[in-house]
Amino acid sequence: MTERRSRMAVLLAVSTTCVALISGCGVLPGSAGGSPDPVVVMTWAPDGTKSTNMPGMPAMAQAFAAHINDTGGLNGHELQVITCNDHNDTVEAAKCAQQAADEGAVAVLGSYSEHAGNFTSALESAGIPYVGGYGLTQEEFQSPMSYPVNGGLPALLTGNGKQLAGSCSKVSLVRPDTIVGDQFPLFLNAGLKAGGRPAASDLPTADDSTEYTGVAQRAIGSTPTGSCVAAVLGDRTDTFVDSFRRLGDEVPKVRLSSVIGSVQQSLIDSTGGKSSPLENAFATGWYPPTSDPKWDGMKAVVKKYAFADNRIDVADPGVQTTWIAYSVFTEVVRAMGGEEVTATSLKRALDKATGVSTGGLTPDLGWRTENMLPVPGHPRMVNAKVVYQVVRDGQLVAARTGFVDMAATLGRPVNQDGR
Repeated sequence: MTERRSRMAVLLAVSTTCVALISGCGVLPGSAGGSPDPVVVMTWAPDGTKSTNMPGMPAMAQAFAAHINDTGGLNGHELQVITCNDHNDTVEAAKCAQQAADEGAVAVLGSYSEHAGNFTSALESAGIPYVGGYGLTQEEFQSPMSYPVNGGLPALLTGNGKQLAGSCSKVSLVRPDTIVGDQFPLFLNAGLKAGGRPAASDLPTADDSTEYTGVAQRAIGSTPTGSCVAAVLGDRTDTFVDSFRRLGDEVPKVRLSSVIGSVQQSLIDSTGGKSSPLENAFATGWYPPTSDPKWDGMKAVVKKYAFADNRIDVADPGVQTTWIAYSVFTEVVRAMGGEEVTATSLKRALDKATGVSTGGLTPDLGWRTENMLPVPGHPRMVNAKVVYQVVRDGQLVAARTGFVDMAATLGRPVNQDGR
């Protein structure tokens, strides 16, 4: 009788423990009826700084996740986005990477930072893929954990140089006096050289200044009539354009130029539309103009899930890059089927991926060895194509149809002085 009571007590204890686990802690892992764990990703960007800010990128990430979760999730899993502000600071950038590791992110997607030297090693140590970075730094095209979707600043600036070479006998480059900015002349000059033009006059300046009258005067003074001024200052390009305009009738007939990101439709509108100093300006971008129907899907998601969020400008290349990065990630994860999504399994899937469609916003993408382009110092680059645009009647429009491939030009090393 004593032995029977003992067996009953053990059974009762086991039963009570199971009830406690089910009612108090959620369904046991792997048991029927449990909700699958969410797929956690991170997006980071600077916000509230004195230089370039990209608040629209995390906002776009959150809108994309809302759209995905509203339409069934990723293979039945919720997509959970965590965001981080790197404050355009080396220490904060490293902290963002550490947060991604601490919170179990399987990837960092569609992000912007000038401090890849500080976050790359942390992501590599944690084995977290970096998909669709903005392409500001060389590390983004070198790290085995990086999966770029565009050619970054190298393709953008080389393309701008080649675009300018067709019309400008001489070019002055106004750019940030930063480590990243120090690379700008190298790539712009590669494009100018390919077009048979001399190297640009390099005018580094502060990227957090409240006015640029002095540098605008120097840029104009070094460019004879018929030449061009390329202003690539990120958020501060609007301040430069304002200083340029204030010079009034003293300004000779020089033509402005920039890259998408430093100049976009909102800047043209705010500086006068058709009467803006940017009228007839050249611009080089990674993606088709925002008026292209290929962006309709992104616009619909923003309208439905972020209609009142003024951080998101659908013409911002940062926002567009985030959309593309999340689209690529979604396609790759869905192709994984029922396989558990971890940083390791995702990297394995990305390493095998090829022919990944972005709906024509970029060429089809892949990160197999055969997809890598022979660009010195940038072995992870898989897409060096750009789009030429121009400002006409106050609107950014395509200057020519389709993509222009910068791979061959980038494949020829150029010295800092353009030789």
